[in-house]
Amino acid sequence: MPREPLEAIMLVGGKGTRLRPLTLSAPKPLLPTAGVPFLAHQLARAAECGVTHVVLATSYRAEMFTEAFGDGAAFGLSIDYVYESEPLGTGGGIRNAAALLRGGPDDPIVILNGDVLSGHDLPAQVDLHRKKEAAVTLHLVEVIDPSRYGCVPIDDAGRVVAFLEKTPNPVTNLINAGCYVFRRHVIDQIPAGQVVSVERETFPGLINAGSVVMGYVESAYWLDVGTPEAFVRGSCDLVLGHLPSPAVPGSPGESLLLAGATVASDALLSGGTVAGAGSAVGAGATVHGSVVFDEATIGAGAVVRDSIVGRGATIAEGATLDGVVIGDGAFVGSGNELARGLRVWPGVRLEPTSVRFSSDA
Repeated sequence: MPREPLEAIMLVGGKGTRLRPLTLSAPKPLLPTAGVPFLAHQLARAAECGVTHVVLATSYRAEMFTEAFGDGAAFGLSIDYVYESEPLGTGGGIRNAAALLRGGPDDPIVILNGDVLSGHDLPAQVDLHRKKEAAVTLHLVEVIDPSRYGCVPIDDAGRVVAFLEKTPNPVTNLINAGCYVFRRHVIDQIPAGQVVSVERETFPGLINAGSVVMGYVESAYWLDVGTPEAFVRGSCDLVLGHLPSPAVPGSPGESLLLAGATVASDALLSGGTVAGAGSAVGAGATVHGSVVFDEATIGAGAVVRDSIVGRGATIAEGATLDGVVIGDGAFVGSGNELARGLRVWPGVRLEPTSVRFSSDA
């Protein structure tokens, strides 16, 4: 059934410090994920859900977003860009981006965070927002450990009764999933040019004032990809088809090979692994559940599990990685066994060795 066109603001200004060293050279939303920049999956999904106009709220390496997505025509979207010279927080960023919105005061505006993968029914969230004439409608998901997130209790009618940002004693397993639908005029009430947090200021303020803040609860695929472990998982889930995305350049499967990637006939790629453009995987190598960036090399007999290998990096023959992040252009010599969250900075050279390394070393 045809739906009214929607506008969206995407918050993509963060520095992505939890994903360093990968984000030293590119913002987190532009890191290669299942063969394309992460944000491409959000843009493609938004277009599928009826969004026609997107404002990207940028800050860190802002010029790279324009280079990557241009006017948005490739996604069937119109994309505008707004820049924050100093970070304004979630609320300040939304308010800053609102200057480029085109709709009226009561129109629904979708807000998306640039580090979330979600398969939830966005049109249903918007429909609930309209039906309840809400000021804001929040996408909520249930998690096992809500203490790491914004905790959002709701009443029997689905109305949000509190917003408890990262409380150590959560009263519910429902958390803020990072997708909001605002009425346009509610955004306009956020102070302009100031640092404002919607989680700590805007949402609690609306609730306390008696405004209708709804919770849209859905258990579809959802993942915050802000850590290396989650980033790898998200990329692999997209390749495997656990979360369908029209932006993935290939059919679902155990691996995705990009243009110019070469893989030896007896090498084994599995678990949603991506071999980036121009990368090479040598004879007898095993790469499982990993993201291998463009121009990287995995040597003969090397074993790479649940890891990220940066652009142009080299993993020499016989080396082993297990849950490791390798920065761009780094070299891991034969005999190295790297595990348990170790991060190797760009350009670092680890010579051949018989010593095992881990993040605790």
